[in-house]
Amino acid sequence: MDVILLERVAKLGQMGEIVHVKDGFARNFLLPQGKALRATEANKKRFENEKVHLEARNLERKQEASTVAEKLNGQTFVVVRQAGETGQLYGSVSSRDIADIATEAGFSIARNQVVLDHPIKTIGLHAITIALHPEVESTVTVNVARSADEAERQQRGEDLTVRETFELEPLEDEEALEGEEGDEEV
Repeated sequence: MDVILLERVAKLGQMGEIVHVKDGFARNFLLPQGKALRATEANKKRFENEKVHLEARNLERKQEASTVAEKLNGQTFVVVRQAGETGQLYGSVSSRDIADIATEAGFSIARNQVVLDHPIKTIGLHAITIALHPEVESTVTVNVARSADEAERQQRGEDLTVRETFELEPLEDEEALEGEEGDEEV
């Protein structure tokens, strides 16, 4: 299906381009979200008439996203979760959790704006990209820890996933003990 993009869509095209997409992608995502129109002659004329208005609206949204990105860029959010001794979380930290924590901190972020390829399943500092607008991205740090104290230690640079190993020293009389066991008869 050919569609006219009403805004920039990542990995697809810029506003005003006519692109060929699969029918399901157009019907289930692009058309209901208002990101595209079917590429019919009537819609092409409609797009040309509304093009100035759409570009102005896009520029306004981009400017708003840029101001939020300046405040958001470099922020650190702490997430406290239960984890095992090796640093493996019993659950995971998802895009919804990150969006909720950012919203609590005073930023209005939807979970679909959090770019997370896979859920976070270990403690530590994780760099996460927030797509505020198709052309504006911001990077935040998510500090996943078992407690607030561990979060502070991780922030200072300590690696809490490394476990100390202790070597056991051999007993001095190990050979003598083996000899005594061999002397006994049943």
